[in-house]
Amino acid sequence: MARASARHILVDSEEFCKELIDQINNGDDFGQLAQEHSKCPSGKNGGDLGEFSPGQMVPEFDTVVFNEEVGIPHGPVKTDFGFHIVEITSRN
Repeated sequence: MARASARHILVDSEEFCKELIDQINNGDDFGQLAQEHSKCPSGKNGGDLGEFSPGQMVPEFDTVVFNEEVGIPHGPVKTDFGFHIVEITSRN
């Protein structure tokens, strides 16, 4: 079965999510931005969600984590929780 690990930043608005993606793409530290801005408790750990299998996260999240490129920020990913920036850190 596929397994992946990822980290994310959860914010309230699509616009702010895009601003943070721009900051990451311009060299700002993902983990630091997660600590400063993420609404998810994982933010205190740099947004780290650990390792998981398909079906353990909401479908919108799974679609990104198990299909998109590893190591770059993806988003905004809209869920019922808000808007996410998702970075897949590993997948097998």
